[in-house]
Amino acid sequence: MGYAPDEQLDNDDLIREKYQGIRPAPGYPACPEHTEKGPLWELMNVEETIGMSLTSSYAMWPGASVSGWYFSHPESRYFAVAQIQEDQLNDYAARRGWDKLEAEKWLGPNING
Repeated sequence: MGYAPDEQLDNDDLIREKYQGIRPAPGYPACPEHTEKGPLWELMNVEETIGMSLTSSYAMWPGASVSGWYFSHPESRYFAVAQIQEDQLNDYAARRGWDKLEAEKWLGPNING
């Protein structure tokens, strides 16, 4: 799952990221906001299915756990969310149903100014 249908990868290929596509994850440069893990956990019933859990700060337990969105499209490319402006922060907060302080809490390193 998460790999192109014609890919036959061994463990070394996976470690060397020889697969087609990208694997962005909440908390990394393309998706810096960690609370996006919450909907993944709910959608996939993660805790009940495989026993991984999230702390109140959205760290994953056990510590060696990984999660993300897997895109096998051949033209997928990584990108990074850099500094965002106040209007972008306000828009994100509104779309998440948060007040500005909550958005600042989760996006602090990405706020310009």
